[in-house]
Amino acid sequence: MTVNHTVKVHPSSAQLPREEQLAWKIAEVAADPVEVSPEVTDMVINRVLDNASVAMASVNRAPIVSARDQALRHRPASDARGAQVYGVDSATAVSPEWAAWANGVAVRELDFHDTFLAAEYSHPGDNIPPILAVAQHAGRSGKDLIRGIATGYEVQVDLVKSICLHKHKIDHVAHIGPSASAGIGTLLGLDTETVFQAIGQGLHTTTATRQSRKGEISTWKAHAPAFAGKMAVEAVDRAMRGQTSPTPIWEGEDGVIAWLLDGKDAHYVVPLPEHGEAKRGILDTYTKEHSAEYQAQAWIDLARRLHSEHPEITNADNVDSIVLHTSHHTHYVIGSGANDPQKYDPKASRETLDHSIPYIFTVALQDGEWNHSASYAPERAGRPETVALWNKVTTQEDPEWTRRYHSLDISEKAFGGRAEITLTDGTRIVEEIAVADAHPLGARPFAREQYLTKLRSLAEGVVAESELERFIQAAEELPSLEAGDLGALNILASVDLATGPEGIF
Repeated sequence: MTVNHTVKVHPSSAQLPREEQLAWKIAEVAADPVEVSPEVTDMVINRVLDNASVAMASVNRAPIVSARDQALRHRPASDARGAQVYGVDSATAVSPEWAAWANGVAVRELDFHDTFLAAEYSHPGDNIPPILAVAQHAGRSGKDLIRGIATGYEVQVDLVKSICLHKHKIDHVAHIGPSASAGIGTLLGLDTETVFQAIGQGLHTTTATRQSRKGEISTWKAHAPAFAGKMAVEAVDRAMRGQTSPTPIWEGEDGVIAWLLDGKDAHYVVPLPEHGEAKRGILDTYTKEHSAEYQAQAWIDLARRLHSEHPEITNADNVDSIVLHTSHHTHYVIGSGANDPQKYDPKASRETLDHSIPYIFTVALQDGEWNHSASYAPERAGRPETVALWNKVTTQEDPEWTRRYHSLDISEKAFGGRAEITLTDGTRIVEEIAVADAHPLGARPFAREQYLTKLRSLAEGVVAESELERFIQAAEELPSLEAGDLGALNILASVDLATGPEGIF
């Protein structure tokens, strides 16, 4: 049975015992050798497939090229196994923290893998690259990897359910440092004390502001979670060598809660599995059908439907206004409430357009589909008929959609809203959508078949058919992969891998 832990600030004079600190309680979850359920195992395989699909789709995009070039400069010691980099021949290994870095950027670049939204945002699939990298380097088995990933997801989901970061303009990657550290701890079978120290270091080194997702959004958006994963690998390494962390990291009077979050009088309630309880957090998460910020997923599906049912509204000349009534998060982060002129700029970066619901809704409405590449192309964004309609789309917060966004009741939790479209002749069209089609409660929930379809679609022209089928077989046989065989989860590109400008390394 899940145990709810109250977390608050304590003065230094209280000398809060380790056993009462959140980092220790998370470490206890990581050290618990509980078996992984078949349902969780199956979903772990799905997410391994999903991560590979989005990584290969972005294999020659500039941020991935840069991160891969850096990683390939950091080979493992002569007596070490090392880890693999997506796209690169498996015989070429790199140091695990750098594999976590390169693969983390590749997975995150297109904003196209899984997510979980509650008190905070998250992409829990960001935990997989660092855990997988360490598993490959340490020669662990498929079962070991599954256990580590299950922990990473569990801790990420539990933190996201309870501790809001964005309200204080702290980036959501601050939850990855602790979750990935915990997942690596489970993978390696580390004791509670060691994982405790790694979690503290993982959190301390990965707090950053949300300016990475504001204004002219840069390529750092893809690097940020990869950096957190890289830091987690390094944190565990240091902890295993006996190095300690700031303590208490969350609860200290100069700690994260007191000075970065809700302040000295705050308290949070964090749900964690009790000892012996299976880690099922991954089952609360969901993947993306479309390459766009998750809060845009349902809106893309609604736009596709409106494209077919009301083709007249694809023409700006017929439309007076489009108002998307939605949650606080959607309005203020990717909507007109962000007050970012870049969200209406046809020359904005891909990363910025990815965080503009007025743009995304407009293009999906006009095209009746969404493509991870073509929908963001400069020539697509710059079409005069698109710009004209785009500027008629605004968002507005609706308290009911905000409430549903934050609800912990899966049956009513929602990430959509209500579109109110007024035509120039006075006609009003009102339609709403609660969850994306691919959501577990959506019109077409993702199962293994959909994950494989997504993989095959994104890998087309990038991965040879024989290599793709080999990888799929390896992933689906993950529970039976023996120690040292996890290099099979790498996937080789059939295209020439680009290289970028030289740096220091």
